Amino acid sequence: MQIFIETERLLLREIVPQDAEAMFVLDSDPLVNTFLGNKPVKNLDQSKRIIDYIRKQYENNGIGRWAVILKKTNTFIGWSGLKLEDGIRSESYYDLGYRFIPKYWHNGFATEAAVASVNYGFDTLNYPSICAAADINNEGSDKVIQKCGMTFIETFMIDGALHNWYELTREKWLKT
Repeated sequence: MQIFIETERLLLREIVPQDAEAMFVLDSDPLVNTFLGNKPVKNLDQSKRIIDYIRKQYENNGIGRWAVILKKTNTFIGWSGLKLEDGIRSESYYDLGYRFIPKYWHNGFATEAAVASVNYGFDTLNYPSICAAADINNEGSDKVIQKCGMTFIETFMIDGALHNWYELTREKWLKT
């Protein structure tokens, strides 16, 4: 399994089939799904299908979400990273995303992983821009996105819910 990023406290690596039980813990939690427009997964097979979908993104797009591992305990605590998104806006874009098991919230892990992902997108992959969307009521996600240096652009609808839209260009990122 490939490790893409190592931060002070975290490893960001490819998501593998062995992560199915941890993904189930994450995606079955109603708190995690509050602002996603998703229903919590009900069984392990759903988590396995999600992992298969993510792994296909690696193959088809060269990028996808990564498992976030707490180095101190070697524990899967969520996922973060970039994804080529082509079904939400009229244009395709590289989307920053993250999702963590609630007991790991409020420790700065989302920000640490998100900043590292953005840096990877610009440093290693040379993307021209990276974008993010967050439900307008998800203040925590908005804060993480802003800490990555992204600029608020507008609000827009996803599946009937209003979202904030952010963007960071490589040009602006290089100036920071």
